Amino acid sequence: MEFWIYLQMGFAHITDLGGYDHILFILSLCAVYQWRDWRKVLVLVTAFTIGHSVTLALAVFNIVRLPKDFIEFLIPVTIVLTAVANVFSREEEKGNHSYTRYFFAMFFGLIHGLGFSNFLRAMLMKSSMVVPLLGFNIGLEIGQLLVVVIVLSLASLLVTVCKIGLVMRDWTNFLSGAAAGIGLILLLNTAFWTKNVVGKTKEEAFYKENL
Repeated sequence: MEFWIYLQMGFAHITDLGGYDHILFILSLCAVYQWRDWRKVLVLVTAFTIGHSVTLALAVFNIVRLPKDFIEFLIPVTIVLTAVANVFSREEEKGNHSYTRYFFAMFFGLIHGLGFSNFLRAMLMKSSMVVPLLGFNIGLEIGQLLVVVIVLSLASLLVTVCKIGLVMRDWTNFLSGAAAGIGLILLLNTAFWTKNVVGKTKEEAFYKENL
C-alpha cells in the first residue's frame, strides 16, 4: 500500500505542470528524436533516472545537502545547456549518439534528484525510507516516459506523417529554443541569482555612488 502511494506521488510530481522545470528538461533531452529512436531515448531517460535516484536517496538520508536556492538555480542551468547543445550539435553527432549524451543525462539527473528531495524529505520517516524511495522513483520514471511518448509522437506526427514541410531540424530548434528561453527566465528569476549576482551588483553600485 505504501509503495503504491509513493508511486502515485512520484508520477503526480513529474507530471504536475506546477513543477514544469523537470518536464522542460525531459523535453530538451528528447527534442532530437522520433519514434524510430525509442531505444536510444529509453536508455537516455533511464540514465537520467539513475542519476536522480542516487542523489534523491543521498539527500533524503541527509548524506548530501545543498542550499535550496542553489539547487533551484542549477536545474534551469541543465535545461539551458541541454537545449543549446541540441541546437548547435551536428547531425552526424546525433546519428552516432555519443556516449557523452548519456553521461550528461545521468550527471544532470544527479542535480534534479536534489530538487526532488526537497519535496520528498519532509514526508518520510527515517525508519522506513526504502519502499517509499523505490515507489517514488518508479512513479517519476513512468511520468517521464509519458512525457517522452507525447514528445516523440508529436515529432513523428509533424515531421513524418503530416509532411507539412517541417524537417526534424526545425522541430529540434523550435522545441529546444522554447525550452532554453523558458529555462533562462527560470534561471534569472531564482533566489540564488538575485541574492548572489543581482544583489551584489546593486550593492556594489550603491557603494560606488556613496563612497
